[in-house]
Amino acid sequence: MMKTNNFPKGFLWGGATAANQLEGAYQEGGKGLSIADVLPGGKERMDIIASPDFDFKLDPKYTYPNHVGIDHYHHFKEDIKLFAEMGFKCYRFSIAWSRVFPNGDEEQPNEEGLKFYDALIDECLKYDIEPVITISHYEMPLHLVTEYGSWKNKKLIDFYENFARTVLTRYKDKVKYWMTFNEINSATHFPIMSQGLVLSNGAGDKKNIYQAWHNQFVAGAKAVKIGHEINPDMQIGCMIAYGTTYSYDSDPKNQLATLQDNQVNNFFCTDVQVRGHYPAYTKSLLARDGVKLSDIDYNDEELDLLAENPVDYIGFSYYMSLVVDVTHENQETAAGNLLGGVKNPFLKASDWGWQIDPTGLRIALNELSDRYEKPLFIVENGLGAIDKPDENHYVDDDYRIDYLREHIEAISEAIDDGANVMGYTPWGCIDLISASTGEMSKRYGFIYVDEDDEGNGTFDRYKKRSFDWYKKVIDTNGADLA
Repeated sequence: MMKTNNFPKGFLWGGATAANQLEGAYQEGGKGLSIADVLPGGKERMDIIASPDFDFKLDPKYTYPNHVGIDHYHHFKEDIKLFAEMGFKCYRFSIAWSRVFPNGDEEQPNEEGLKFYDALIDECLKYDIEPVITISHYEMPLHLVTEYGSWKNKKLIDFYENFARTVLTRYKDKVKYWMTFNEINSATHFPIMSQGLVLSNGAGDKKNIYQAWHNQFVAGAKAVKIGHEINPDMQIGCMIAYGTTYSYDSDPKNQLATLQDNQVNNFFCTDVQVRGHYPAYTKSLLARDGVKLSDIDYNDEELDLLAENPVDYIGFSYYMSLVVDVTHENQETAAGNLLGGVKNPFLKASDWGWQIDPTGLRIALNELSDRYEKPLFIVENGLGAIDKPDENHYVDDDYRIDYLREHIEAISEAIDDGANVMGYTPWGCIDLISASTGEMSKRYGFIYVDEDDEGNGTFDRYKKRSFDWYKKVIDTNGADLA
C-alpha cells in the first residue's frame, strides 16, 4: 500500500455538503422557497426540469426530498460532533440564500435564519473545525426566478451583493474561507442549478446563459472586494465543476473539439474569475453558440471590477473524466456530474455510470496549477453508491474507501508534481439528498442516515466503515491510506 507523506502542514482535510441537500426545514425559521424546493425527486428529475413545461411550481404528483433533507436543521450539533470525531480540520457547507433573505430582494435579512448559521458556525469552531462557506450553492430564492427572470437580469447583482455583504460582515471574524458560486460553469449544460434558467424563462437562448454568467462574475467580484475590505485575511475563491477531458483518438478533428470543449466546460468561467478578464477566445466561444459580444450587456466599470478583484483560490469538484468524439457515430455514452460524454473503455463506472478516474484528478490538478498558479482546493469528490447496511445499520463500504484512497494518492502525486493543493473535502461526508436525482439511495457519506427516497426513516446516524478509515487518514495527514 502506498504511503504518502507530502501533504503540507495545515492541509484542510474535511467534508462537504450543501444546505438544500441536507438542512430540510424548508419552511421553518422564516425561510422562503428556493429553486431546490421545487425540484422533484427521482431519476426523472433532470428530464422533468428540462421539459419546456417546467414552471417552478410544486406539483402534488411528485415528491420533494429537499423539503426534509436529512433534517440537519435539527441535527446539526450531532452531525458536527461526528465530523469532529473524524478529525475534520474544515467543513464546507453553504448558507441558504432564502433562509437569510426569503425572497432575495429584501433590504433587511431574516434574523432567525442568521441565528441558525450563528449556531452552526459556533458549533464548528467549538471543535476547531474551520468553516468553508459557499455563498450560493444551487439554492437561490425562487422569487428571484419568478419575479426577475433569474441571473439574466442585472438586478440580481445588487441582491447578491446585499446577501454577500450581510454574511461576510456577520462572520468576518469567524470564517476565513469562502466561495462565491457553486459549480458556476455547470450552466453550460444545465443552467437551472447555478443560474435559475430553464426553457420557459430563457435557457434555450445561449445569450441568456452568457449574460447570466457575466452578471455572476460581476457579483462574485463584488463579494471578493467586500470580503477583502472587511477582513484582508479572508480567502474568497471561485468554484467550478472540473472534468478532465480526453480526445477519443489522435484525429485532429477530435483534438480540436477537445480543446474547444475544455474552453467552455473547464476554463471560461475560471479564466474570468482568476485572471480578472475575458480570455482571447471569448468571441470565438460565443460565436460557436450563435452569440455576439454585442448581445451581452456589460460596461467598462464592470470589467474594471473584474480586473481588480480576482479570486484568491480555485475550488473545484472532481468526480470523473470525459471523452470527446465528433468523428464517430453511435458511440456508447457515459453519465456524469451534469455532464456526460463518450464511454472510456479503460475505466470502470459507479452505480450511476460515472466513470472512475483517479489519474484524471492528478491531471486536473496539474492543468489548473500550470494555467493559473493559484492555490487549489478540491471541495467535492466522492463515490455515490447504493449502500446496504446490515442488521446493525453498519455499512461495509470498502468500495468507497478504495475510491477515496486512489484519489488521495492522485492528490499526493500532483503535489509532488508541484501543484499547490490546500485541502480536500469529499462530497456528502454524511448521506444527503442527491442533486442530480433527488434520491437518498445515492449515498456518498462516511455516516449512514436512516432515511429512504420518500423521506421515511428514523433519521438516526450510523458510522460506516469508511468513517474510521478517513479518521486515520486525517490523523496521519494523509500518510496512512491502508
